[in-house]
Amino acid sequence: MQFSVGDIVQMKKAHPCGSNQWEILRTGIDFRIKCCGCDHMVMLPRVKFEKNVKKILVSASDKEYTPD
Repeated sequence: MQFSVGDIVQMKKAHPCGSNQWEILRTGIDFRIKCCGCDHMVMLPRVKFEKNVKKILVSASDKEYTPD
């Protein structure tokens, strides 16, 4: 799977807030992800992240730019 910054992914286990959707903020050896439910941020090693991802819900390339 190819991951990029801005992707929304579904994880196998839900976060304690109840959401299982996360936004990718950083890629590389470590991944920084943000919970879409409560905005909690977590850093995970690549191996653990790839093992726990179920699927990509929204790809960063599919998102449309919306100016503020």
